Amino acid sequence: MTHSVIAVLAHVDSGKTTLSEAILYKSGAIRKLGRVDHKDAFLDNDPIERDRGITIFSKQAVFEWGDTSFTLLDTPGHVDFSGETERTLSVIDAAVLVVSAVDGVQSHTRTLWRLLKRYNVPTIVFVNKTDMPGADKGFALRSCQAKLSQGCVDMTQPREELLEALSVTSESLMEQYLEMGDVTDEAVKQAVAARELIPCFFGSALKLTGIEKLLDGLCSLVTLPKGSDEFGARVYTITDDGSGARLTHMRITGGSISVRDVISYTDKEGNEYSEKISRIRIYSGEKYQNTDTAVPGQVCAVIGLSAVSVGQALGAAHESEAPVLEPVLTYAVIPPEGVDDHVMLRALKTLEDEDPSLNAGYDEQTRQLYVSLMGEVQLEVLKRRILERFGIEASFGEGRIAYRETIEAPVMGAGHFEPLRHYAEVHLRLEPMPRGSGLSFDSDCSTDLLAKNWQRLILTHLRERIHKGVLTRSPITDMKMTFTAGRAHLKHTEGGDFRQATYRAVRQGLRYAKSILLEPYYSFRLEIPAACVGRALTDIDTFGGTAEPPETQGDEAVITGRAPVAALRFYHTEVAAYTKGLGRLFTNADGYDLCRNPDEVIERIGYDPDSDTVNTADSVFCSHGAGHSVPWNEANEYMHIKDEPKKTLDEQAEEIQARAQSFVRRAAADEELMQIFERTYGKIERKENAKLHTPKDPPKADNKKPRPVPKGPLYILVDGYNIIYSWERLKKLSEKSLDLARSELINIMANYRGFMQCELIVVFDAYRVKGDHREVEQHSGISVVYTKEAETADTYIERTAHKLSKDHRVRVATSDRLEQVIILGGGAMRVSAHEFELEVDAAQKAVREIMDRL
Repeated sequence: MTHSVIAVLAHVDSGKTTLSEAILYKSGAIRKLGRVDHKDAFLDNDPIERDRGITIFSKQAVFEWGDTSFTLLDTPGHVDFSGETERTLSVIDAAVLVVSAVDGVQSHTRTLWRLLKRYNVPTIVFVNKTDMPGADKGFALRSCQAKLSQGCVDMTQPREELLEALSVTSESLMEQYLEMGDVTDEAVKQAVAARELIPCFFGSALKLTGIEKLLDGLCSLVTLPKGSDEFGARVYTITDDGSGARLTHMRITGGSISVRDVISYTDKEGNEYSEKISRIRIYSGEKYQNTDTAVPGQVCAVIGLSAVSVGQALGAAHESEAPVLEPVLTYAVIPPEGVDDHVMLRALKTLEDEDPSLNAGYDEQTRQLYVSLMGEVQLEVLKRRILERFGIEASFGEGRIAYRETIEAPVMGAGHFEPLRHYAEVHLRLEPMPRGSGLSFDSDCSTDLLAKNWQRLILTHLRERIHKGVLTRSPITDMKMTFTAGRAHLKHTEGGDFRQATYRAVRQGLRYAKSILLEPYYSFRLEIPAACVGRALTDIDTFGGTAEPPETQGDEAVITGRAPVAALRFYHTEVAAYTKGLGRLFTNADGYDLCRNPDEVIERIGYDPDSDTVNTADSVFCSHGAGHSVPWNEANEYMHIKDEPKKTLDEQAEEIQARAQSFVRRAAADEELMQIFERTYGKIERKENAKLHTPKDPPKADNKKPRPVPKGPLYILVDGYNIIYSWERLKKLSEKSLDLARSELINIMANYRGFMQCELIVVFDAYRVKGDHREVEQHSGISVVYTKEAETADTYIERTAHKLSKDHRVRVATSDRLEQVIILGGGAMRVSAHEFELEVDAAQKAVREIMDRL
């Protein structure tokens, strides 16, 4: 029997839990049909859920239909618990999106649709409540096609009409229909998997109509992923079983997991664990069955993993996307008298393990506990959970808007941490990303510069912390952080050293950058009497929001749009007042955008980054046997990694372009260099009207004080054979002819030397010369050295680099690890073969761009 995981999603009060009950009842998984309003629903079994009549926690149930065993995940429909819904999307094979036949697609339905699109989840729509007064099947289908996808197709219509509707959803279905007059089941499944086709079914969950067709559709239309033989799993939630046992709920994506298996993983702090699975449970509602083994496609709860986190991938499973939905409000937590802050924080952190969006923490500056929430309903539920779970009757301050910060342009940041007997240095590149991207992390550092294990640790430290901005101390977002360079000490570096250096590098980059303040936005649906449209539109414009043209239906009007949370937070009371209780406002979190009044907000919060010692940008260096702090804006002069003066990415691009232009002009004036140049880039064909004009570099003002450098010119020493066998293009050439590969490298280096305006020496091990002397040849301005018989290229380069570095800047291009260590000790700078290839390619690309413009 195959296994599949599906989730049921909907706007609140669309009948989602009722549909889940109907599916379980029709499939024979339950004998009694429960109801939300009767407080006996099979999946809404938590006392809080039954009291409030809404789903708050994702629950699972198992049922069988045909030859497939399904795990059904019932998700919350209320907007305040959208984070719980989003976490399930990474573990499902398909989703059933419930739409009311009376209301059509609503605001939260569209948010769920965007999430399903982001996670690329195949979706089936079930139009519910077709038995209700005012239900309109055609209206609901048109609403889905207009607001969700044109690929929404009524799967219950007659065969001929269905084939025509299917054919217009994808090219492959159209081709089959035109050729055969029919479409294959496999092609339809592929269209569903690609989200080109959105099958729509109709019925009433309460009256149990249309359920069988929906279940048949799930069996015939959903493509199940192929699991690998290697174990993999993805954690989607963590709960407590009521007796203190920590349950880790996961979907098995590959291989299998058995009791007493040892699972190795790394927690969010970077600590490595190897823990044994003591029990495996398959839950269905409140009940569960113990099993010895879970197989691909199953969702199980295991006991024994103490430090995994929600969303974590185990084994061979791929990491899931970072959550899109973020809390928009922050509340101060006030413990009751007699309860210590540490006790309160421990309780909040336990709940945060189960719901990461809480972001519970302690503000060192204000000495205040805080949590982040989506709204007032979630706050009330949290109060009750704390009371029932920990016996603490906590109170909360007034909710504040949860701002975010990002940066306007790319910037570099560096952090150094070197108190006595400690050492770490980290360099990062921070780049702005599109709105809603969140944070992403990458490494662009060669392992020749820093070992892979240290690089992984640095990336872990970037992920583990909520990094605060420098405007209001709000969390940063929509940014890519790339690790570009770092250094460790063989004896003194410990893991915690890189944590400090990484935090300081992020912070220094933010201090150098131009930061932007973001505020949360709601998408809204406002239902009001038509006579009140003018007042509503004026309010929305005042709020800094945007609105679609009103849709008028008789005496009622519907306005949809987007506006800041700060403006809409209490607007429902105004709506009730000016519509005399006839208006309704529905809001839904819709990401972050530019703050309307940043100066006012920054002044009101009054944050001073210089006095924030917890989030310092200063670096620590060692001098005379003791560590001392260096201010962030002076630390670059003390950094140990400074191959080149600090430049922004734009400045680096301008420099490459300027060098390329200069190289082209010099090549045109130098006959020998011109011959080499044209062999590489082709003949220069200047436009007729440009032949009489010589481009000149505009004068540049340079107010920066340059970093002191040696007086002599730059020397680049190239380990010839090391480069040949490291560059793929030269390596392939050497397999045909080593002499041809050498000639090609010399030709490339001649062009690079003209571009860089430096002294360049290429060194080869003894090849032509037998005896006790070496041979030096000149080729187009570069020196080619063939070492003597008993002398290696390494030896020559080490000796020459040591001699030249006294009066010159020296760079050595090689990937020989031992040689790199010796070179550093001699005062030269080294660049790996891979990094050197990237530099050469960038130079050639810049020259070709200049050529294309001529």
